[in-house]
Amino acid sequence: MTGTLETLLSQRDWLLADGATGTTLFNMGLSSGDAPELWNIDHPDRIRRLYEGAIGAGSDLFLTNTFGGNAARLKLHDAQHRVHEINRAGAEIGREAADRAGRPVVVAGSMGPTGEIMRPMGALTYDRAVEIFHEQAEGLKAGGVDVLWVETISAAEEFRAAGAAAARVGLPWCGTMSFDTAGRTMMGLTSAAMVEMVETLDIPGPVAFGANCGVGASDLLRTILGFAAQGTDRPIIAKGNAGVPKFVDGHIHYDGTPDLMADYAVLARDCGARIIGGCCGTTPDHLRRMRQALEETAPCPRPTLDTVVERIGAFSSARDGTGEPAPADRRRRGRRRG
Repeated sequence: MTGTLETLLSQRDWLLADGATGTTLFNMGLSSGDAPELWNIDHPDRIRRLYEGAIGAGSDLFLTNTFGGNAARLKLHDAQHRVHEINRAGAEIGREAADRAGRPVVVAGSMGPTGEIMRPMGALTYDRAVEIFHEQAEGLKAGGVDVLWVETISAAEEFRAAGAAAARVGLPWCGTMSFDTAGRTMMGLTSAAMVEMVETLDIPGPVAFGANCGVGASDLLRTILGFAAQGTDRPIIAKGNAGVPKFVDGHIHYDGTPDLMADYAVLARDCGARIIGGCCGTTPDHLRRMRQALEETAPCPRPTLDTVVERIGAFSSARDGTGEPAPADRRRRGRRRG
C-alpha cells in the first residue's frame, strides 16, 4: 500500500519538513529537565499549537512530540509504564491537526535514540533495543501516524533495531543520523558508511534517510553531499540546525536567521535532498522563508564545498570523515548571521 509520504514524493521534487520541537516548547514554557513528551497528556493544547505552527508555515511533514518517548528515556521521569499512552496521545493530536490542514500533510512518529549504548561498548542488546522501539511504535501506530521517523541516531545497530520495530508494526519508516564529530556520528559512521548500511539492511529499508541536528547547517550540507556522491536512488533527508548555538542571557540561542535557513534549504535541495527541514533553533518564521525560497528559486547544479562555505559559513572541522579536505575557513560574504 502506498502511503501519504510515498505519494507526495512521487508527485513533488521536494517536501518541506518541520522545525525544532524543543525550541518551540521551551518558548511555550517548558523547563529544562522536564520531559516534553508528558505535555502530550498534560498540555495537549500546546502540542496542538506546535503542530499547527509547522503546518501553518507550509510544512508538508511534521514530527510528533515523542522523540524521547521510549521506556529507557521515560524511566528518567518515572514514566516508563506510560509509553503507549504518551505516544498514542502525541500521534492523535498530530493526526487531528493534519486532517484539518486542507491539504496532504504527513504525520511522522518521532523515535529518538534510547540513550543507552549498544553492545559491545555498552549494555544494550540488539533484541532489547528492538523491544524498546517496538513498544513506542505500537503507540504511535495506534495514534494514527503515517510513518515512523527514527532520528538523531549514532549507532548502526540502533538504527537497524528501530527499523526492525517499524517492520513489526507494519509501518513505513524514515531514518536520520546525527553527524557531529568531524563528519562522523558519535559511533564513527561517515556519510558513505551510512549509505552502505542503509542499502544493505537485512530488514525493509527506510522510505528516505539522511541527517539531522549535528553542529550546524554547513556541516550538514557537507554530509548531504556525501550521501549524494554514493549514487543512492533513495530520497535523502536534510534537517539541519538553525545556525550555531550560543549561550545568551542564560539561554541557548541559535544564530541562524530565516534568510540563512532559506539559503540552506535551497542548497540542501541542490545538494540532492528531497525532504528538507530544520532541527534545533528552527521556528515557523524560518520555515516560512525556507518554503518561499524553495518555491521561488530555480534548481541549480550541485554546489561545491566552497559554495556552501561562502553562503552558509565555515565547516566546524577540516574533514568530513571521508578523507576529503574542507576548503579554507572563510567568512560568509554578503550577509550576517544571528
